Amino acid sequence: MNIFVAKLSYNTSEDQVRSAFESFGQVDSVKIITDKFDGRSKGYGFVEMPDDSEGQAAIDDLNDSEMDGRQIVVKKARPREDNNRRGGGGGGGGGFNRRY
Repeated sequence: MNIFVAKLSYNTSEDQVRSAFESFGQVDSVKIITDKFDGRSKGYGFVEMPDDSEGQAAIDDLNDSEMDGRQIVVKKARPREDNNRRGGGGGGGGGFNRRY
């Protein structure tokens, strides 16, 4: 189960998150999302737990709990939507129109 964790303190480490979730079962991975330019935490991340019932227990117990001085949000992660951020057409123009 992929779990979304939000409202984390910018100082919370992946080890702290792992420790909290491991009390409910096996944790495959923990990833706190960081800014690609300065490496600072964005205050949210993801936890992967192989057993759905353990993952749901973690969600039920940890949502709205306190971690590192902050009340965190924990819920099942939604699948990423393929919103193709490259944009879609439009625009153009610029320059001049040729008429033959």
